[in-house]
Amino acid sequence: MTSADISIILPEIVIAIFAMAALVFAVYTGKDKTAPMLVWATGALFVLIAFWIAVSGGGSRVGFNGMFIDDAFARFSKCIILLSAAIVLVMSQQYMERRGLLRFEYPVLVALATVGMMVMVSAGNLMSLYMGLELQSLALYVVASLRRDSVRSTEAGLKYFVLGSLSSGMLLYGASLIYGFSGTTSFDGIISAAVDGGISLGLLFGLVFVFTGLAFKISAVPFHMWTPDVYEGAPTPVTAFFATAPKVAAMSLFARVAFDAFGGIVDQWQQIIALLSVLSMFLGSIAAIGQTNIKRLMAYSSIAHMGYALMGLAAGNELGVQAMLVYIAIYVTMNLGAFAFILSMQRDGQPVTDIASLNMYSRSEPLKAVSVLILMFSLAGVPPLLGFFGKFYVLTAAYEAGLVWLAVAGVLASVIGAFYYLRIVFYMYFGQEGAPLKTDPSPILWTVLVGSAVIMVLGIVNMFGVEAIAAGAAASLVQ
Repeated sequence: MTSADISIILPEIVIAIFAMAALVFAVYTGKDKTAPMLVWATGALFVLIAFWIAVSGGGSRVGFNGMFIDDAFARFSKCIILLSAAIVLVMSQQYMERRGLLRFEYPVLVALATVGMMVMVSAGNLMSLYMGLELQSLALYVVASLRRDSVRSTEAGLKYFVLGSLSSGMLLYGASLIYGFSGTTSFDGIISAAVDGGISLGLLFGLVFVFTGLAFKISAVPFHMWTPDVYEGAPTPVTAFFATAPKVAAMSLFARVAFDAFGGIVDQWQQIIALLSVLSMFLGSIAAIGQTNIKRLMAYSSIAHMGYALMGLAAGNELGVQAMLVYIAIYVTMNLGAFAFILSMQRDGQPVTDIASLNMYSRSEPLKAVSVLILMFSLAGVPPLLGFFGKFYVLTAAYEAGLVWLAVAGVLASVIGAFYYLRIVFYMYFGQEGAPLKTDPSPILWTVLVGSAVIMVLGIVNMFGVEAIAAGAAASLVQ
């Protein structure tokens, strides 16, 4: 290990040291009394690290004998992961504190999960891939069951743990097959073995098992079964976290494995990704229609949106990766706004998640209702909002890659999915009179909700430069 290796992985080291120091500090200074301060400190650190990564020069660097890669693709993904995690932490602090859920372990576990995600997107080897994946997963299993006195929360954590362990086992089995048939765990060695010797049946099986493990992490159909129950059972701020940063990390890792380890045999995995994409889009869109709980609805929404992101990956080229990155960035922004609103939903001081409680909400909170309307329209892909351009990008990438049938399926799924987003708008503006919904007046939640809605409107000018940055990130991956 050299000083160059240390400099490449320094952001991850800083966050890991902070998490360990925060743990010791909290234990010796009154535990949960320090939790609010730790939440803000962790969020501030994430923002500073994201800024550091964004301005720390260009080019690609490789450390630890190829196990860790620092390129434009990794930096783009890390910035989204860190910023979304920081926003979720900050907007959840008041919610968790009021309900007695804000323990000092919460920001520490989020910090450790974030370190795992950062390692995932920079993995250049099957071993570093698994280390990052498990560090993220183990922390997420715990935060899912943070509400220890709730049967639903403990069930969510247990279900996530059991099914997550199964997916990790499948990924490990695939990794062992890949190692056995290629003779290496390095992505560079795997791509050489696959191209030079022709892909063997064992290597193909290994690829399928690894993709299966990764499909579970992004809740792609048919490996989505954990998502609705975990989203509903976990505390709402934790659900907001699940719906943002881990999705970015898993999609980025998916792309990293597909192109860095198997980029020479795109034709072998393209149809697998396309199938996962079309199944996810349709199941997510259709299953969400009957949901009455807004957290379960957002779970199926995330399944459908991961299907659209996979459409970009299925294109198997630079344009497809760029489209996927743009889509993920827009998706995270929309979700942060949507969950800021869900966190603010309450009646008589108690959180409410029933969609019917939004009846005639526009009369009491017209500005918030307009913001939610913009976000729902954007999630549905209604032009000219930013969500439309995200879908347009991935559909164009699929079409130009010759996957016309997938692009047509994406349009059909988008039309079906528009129903449940528009139903929320219908309740807010045309629903029946009922007990009024009083939303939390928190300025942080208001800022995130209105801010994300404004981004959906103003971002159509030049996407705040995200499109150009994503193009450079895609070029660094697809060489």
